[in-house]
Amino acid sequence: MPGRTLDIQTSPHVHQGSSTNAIMWNVVIALAPTTLFAVYAFGWAAVATLTMATLSCVLTEHLLCRASDKPTTIFDGSAVITGLLFGLTLPPALPLWMTFVGGFLCIGLGKAMFGGLGNNPLNPALVGRAVLQAAFPVPMTTWVAALTEDRFSGLASSITTAPLSRPVVDVVSGATPLSAWKFDHQLTADMDLLLGNVSGSVGETCAVLILLGGLYLVARKMMNWRIPVVIFAATAAVSGALYLHDSAAYPPPQFMLLSGGMMLGAVFMATDMVGSPMSTRGIVVYGTLIGVLTVVIRVWGGMPEGMMYAILLGNAATPHLDKLFQPRIYGTGRGAS
Repeated sequence: MPGRTLDIQTSPHVHQGSSTNAIMWNVVIALAPTTLFAVYAFGWAAVATLTMATLSCVLTEHLLCRASDKPTTIFDGSAVITGLLFGLTLPPALPLWMTFVGGFLCIGLGKAMFGGLGNNPLNPALVGRAVLQAAFPVPMTTWVAALTEDRFSGLASSITTAPLSRPVVDVVSGATPLSAWKFDHQLTADMDLLLGNVSGSVGETCAVLILLGGLYLVARKMMNWRIPVVIFAATAAVSGALYLHDSAAYPPPQFMLLSGGMMLGAVFMATDMVGSPMSTRGIVVYGTLIGVLTVVIRVWGGMPEGMMYAILLGNAATPHLDKLFQPRIYGTGRGAS
């Protein structure tokens, strides 16, 4: 009679049962309302941008897997999420060839270079966007108005610009709420920010639907709700203090929370399991850092938006926070490791 084998494993010994694939595709479901509203608000431009961003990420992931003699990982949903998030952060009129290059950078530079899923220290979608922001600052800050009557009748000529050519925008332009405040000292109505009746990146305009997607992930226990809550609290605290100090020079906290990439970044990007801390104390520092940096960059930086850089800096600080706030081993003192 053969002997029984005793398997000795490290904790956790009880698992929730959610696989990586299940989590990834649930995130896609959570992004569905925001994605559909992006199409409604910007028409065929949003369809083209989101399709190219997603296809570029999936194709790059597949080709890099083949080049390294590894099984393709495009079916786990991670490349689809990266492509969707990347596309949602882009201006609607960005040339498709730039979108394709950005998608390649998201996977190649932001993910594959570090060993693939689970090893990337920075959010891949934001890595691609940050490179595009540095390489093509004018197209990346050229906006078109949302909810125009002709958004489903054709594409802006800038979207189909030939590679390495200078795009020419021939559609109605519209300043984002953040740029309107920073450069013209104009505030956007809170209801417009909530419902998405504003210009901006493809998927950052409707705060209500972004929060709805986040609540879905929280209900499925697939997102750490503490991260966006701390980011919102830190952002509200700093911007609220500035507003109380001088309401004529600084916007109210609700404007800082509802405008720009705050909602999309806090709910879907800062909560990336790989790039965020594991301990609760680390999460508090991480979220506070992102919230404070976002306000500082928006108010005193040269650009109206700072959420992208704040999250990337928070990602970079995560390994240090995990080391600083290591959990105490049961039955030992705080100095034990």
